[in-house]
Amino acid sequence: MWGVGARAARRGGLGLGLGLVTLYMSVIVLIPLAAVAVKAVAHGLGPFWNSVTSPVALKALGVSLGASALVAAIGAVMGTLVAWVLVRDDFPGKRVVNALIDLPFALPTIVAGLTLLALYGPDSPFGIHLAYARGAVLMALLFVTLPFVVRSVQPVLIELDREVEEAAASLGASNATMFRRIVLPALKPAVASGSALAFARSVGEIGSLVLVVGKVQIASIVIFADIESDAPQAAASLSLVLLILSLIVLVILRRLGARGAH
Repeated sequence: MWGVGARAARRGGLGLGLGLVTLYMSVIVLIPLAAVAVKAVAHGLGPFWNSVTSPVALKALGVSLGASALVAAIGAVMGTLVAWVLVRDDFPGKRVVNALIDLPFALPTIVAGLTLLALYGPDSPFGIHLAYARGAVLMALLFVTLPFVVRSVQPVLIELDREVEEAAASLGASNATMFRRIVLPALKPAVASGSALAFARSVGEIGSLVLVVGKVQIASIVIFADIESDAPQAAASLSLVLLILSLIVLVILRRLGARGAH
């Protein structure tokens, strides 16, 4: 009887927890996303299609997705390298560098845009003028997405069994072979997860781009301009397309990471 009562209590606690999680996710995520979808097709599929296939929307989508994919690829390589150095190497100032990795999370993104404008704008102290061009967009997105791959890969490297690498080294395996055959397969899921998060963040980034984007068409900037121009249906339509494409890319990257781990 006590066992039955305990199981019933556990089921009751599970039901309560599941209900709270469902309610929270619905209020914070599902209902707002559903509202965007409804707004996008409120006037029918014709206006929705016209909005997302306009020259401005298509160009903005191409630039945003291309830049986000490039940022995710660069972040996958450089983020893994940064995580490797932080875990495997000892050097002066290591704790400071490790703390700086999280700075994009704490710093307002508009400050990042202002910093990039000061460093790579018309009055650049380095003589490098990237502002109002796609180079500035890449720099801004690389800054705001820096922590994702690093913080995804770092715990996996910390937990990785070094004895396997030592055994491979004793059998004559080179460093490149050990990384390719032992380390990299273990890191693939973390790299894929971090890259997916970096891609999603890049697609929706606006704060760090406002000051440096210039005439470069970015989807988030076009959506903001549509809202200012009192065109909420066009803004919702482009937002829905970004949402769908981001979900597709996230699912693909997660599955690739899971397949690599398997």
